[in-house]
Amino acid sequence: MRVSRFMWMLGIAFVVVMSFCTPAYAAMEDDISALADVQKYNRAIHIMAMLLVGFGFLMVFVKKYGRSAVTATYLLVSVALPLYFLKASLHILGGAEAAIDRVILAEFAAASLLICAGAALGRLKMIQYILLGLLFVPCYAFNEWLVLDGGLGLITKGNFVDTGGSIVIHAFGALFGLGVIMTMTTKKEFETEIESDETSDRFSLLGSMVLWVFWPSFCGALVAPADVPATAVNVILALCGSTLATYFASVTLRKKFSIADIANAALAGGVAIGSTCDKVGPVAAFTIGILAGALSTFSFAVIQPKLEGLLKKADTCGVLHLHGLPGLLGGVAALFLVEDISKVSQAKGIIVTILIAIATGFVVGKMLAAAGRRSEPYTDAEEIGD
Repeated sequence: MRVSRFMWMLGIAFVVVMSFCTPAYAAMEDDISALADVQKYNRAIHIMAMLLVGFGFLMVFVKKYGRSAVTATYLLVSVALPLYFLKASLHILGGAEAAIDRVILAEFAAASLLICAGAALGRLKMIQYILLGLLFVPCYAFNEWLVLDGGLGLITKGNFVDTGGSIVIHAFGALFGLGVIMTMTTKKEFETEIESDETSDRFSLLGSMVLWVFWPSFCGALVAPADVPATAVNVILALCGSTLATYFASVTLRKKFSIADIANAALAGGVAIGSTCDKVGPVAAFTIGILAGALSTFSFAVIQPKLEGLLKKADTCGVLHLHGLPGLLGGVAALFLVEDISKVSQAKGIIVTILIAIATGFVVGKMLAAAGRRSEPYTDAEEIGD
């Protein structure tokens, strides 16, 4: 009851602050800018489909937790978007973007939050997902400010190459989630099998396909209009490369291909191409996709069981292996593929993101753990009535 009362009070305070701090948006200055914003709006709606339908259904692979996974997706998105808007409205850590740009940036924050939540999926109470969102978005915005906006002078603004968020969105969310599960996985949770069946796998594949279809809009959401077609081609080719690599790597490593590999590692090309999606050619994009798919599949098949056995921690959705390592691959690839890049700034941005994500994730995990534990992990029954 105390937690519920606190959340109600927090929500009312949030509405009041938003009402005073959110400015009215000016009308478009000319037809060209209006057309550009309409095109961005279309891509923003595609990203929204990725957040709710793509991520939502990708995470229903847990047999007895599907309804909770989709509900958590709703809640996480609904926390992240207005909270990021509030940050921008208060001009904290930047915030001078146009209205539609702000929507897209808020969606990027929501995507990173969903990635993070995937690590602890099934082990949080619903109220803890909301708390996770409230704590995650400020950490995400702080890292975004440092790496992309030149905060504290660590990296000169514009010198870090990460157009589609391989590092700032994907790697940050995954590593933050890794920090969270370091304090959020009990012995019982680790020993509980994460079950799936044919139906949950089919829905997970549906979510994966939705993400696959709309990924070009995600990467191209804020690129210059003239670069959108080439960006889309690069992303599609990277996804094709990772999908093909995933199938062959899965068959090689497991003797029969795994549906979990196809639903997840097939997307690794979209993750990895993000940093350079508007800066490389088709051949490089396809190659990045192949490398990312092979890396992700190897990580799921070989690294995940060994790492979890060593740490005694469970990464429910394998976000380190889909978003973390392929994201880092994409950021490192920019060092070699993008001309006139500041290698020092690129390396700094990657290192800063890794450190902030793990450190803040660990602290947030401690705070979530203090808010209580589920009695039974990976099941709808504890919180959802029939």
